[in-house]
Amino acid sequence: MNKHIVVIGGGTAGMEAAGQLANEGYAVILVEKEKETGGHLIDWYKLFPDRRNSSEVKNYLDKKVSLKNIRILTETYIEKFINNKDGFLLVTQDGTELKADAIIIATGFDLFKSSRKEEYGYGIYDNVITSKDLENMFRKGRISMSDGNEPKTVGFVHCVGSRDEKVGNFYCSKLCCVTAVKQAIEVREHLPKSKVFCFYMDMRMGGAYYEELYREAQEVWGVNFIRGKVSEASESINNKLVVKVEDTLAGRPFKIELDIMVLMAGMEMSEGGKKIAGQMGLQTGENRFFSPADHHYANNISDKKGIFYAGTCTAPMNITETISHARSAVSEVINYFNDKA
Repeated sequence: MNKHIVVIGGGTAGMEAAGQLANEGYAVILVEKEKETGGHLIDWYKLFPDRRNSSEVKNYLDKKVSLKNIRILTETYIEKFINNKDGFLLVTQDGTELKADAIIIATGFDLFKSSRKEEYGYGIYDNVITSKDLENMFRKGRISMSDGNEPKTVGFVHCVGSRDEKVGNFYCSKLCCVTAVKQAIEVREHLPKSKVFCFYMDMRMGGAYYEELYREAQEVWGVNFIRGKVSEASESINNKLVVKVEDTLAGRPFKIELDIMVLMAGMEMSEGGKKIAGQMGLQTGENRFFSPADHHYANNISDKKGIFYAGTCTAPMNITETISHARSAVSEVINYFNDKA
């Protein structure tokens, strides 16, 4: 086919969309700002709810983008955007011009910077880590404190940067609860003698087999779930983390000592997405993610003709939803070309 599509973002959504388009015979250029494709997927050890290895999904996506009519540009970002009568012209940071008849934006998300929540001590106390940091430990096969010893008590703090008026994020990141449950189970698998606590506001397990995983964490692995918000963390003289929590079910505040505290960082619109929104004049919503033309029946369509969205650049999604959303974006692109024919 003589139609050319540029896909901006080489994570799960971008790779799936590029592969589907190429399979339909379109010429695709996949633009990725990092050194390799895969996005956040490559940071994860195992995926919920079945805890399969993330490399299996990555291998699937790599096969999708191995087609000859896909050109992959890594360490590349869009510096200039021109909308003309013949389509679009995108100029990269090194001056390369990319012509496109349609564009799919798949710029994904950034994890909330946990250092913004100073009361939790991320970047201050060595043994306060994020969910991403813990996944890296899982990959290496060892969970350890800063002194190299294995922790005996591990706490998970939910909703860090989500549902938080102080940081301006009123929305739920949707996946923090199930990620905490998955990681809590994995900590118990790695460290059978450890005690694991999850501090949550509400357990939002709204996905297939999420609730079952939650029950497994309690009934099989003995994970302790405490409904209460962590107000602050400090460090004791013996380098233990002292965490203040209000148990809202018991109606009392208490303190607990932890060896490691894991912050479940929420999802925010990526910095790359913000830049693209400004360059192309695209609308964003109250949550600062891209705002589609209609949330019910045009969830992949932007307010600019010929520009489409795929994946978590529009809202928090899991891997399954992201792949499905990318496939829907491809369908909208094909419909767009058919309507113009």
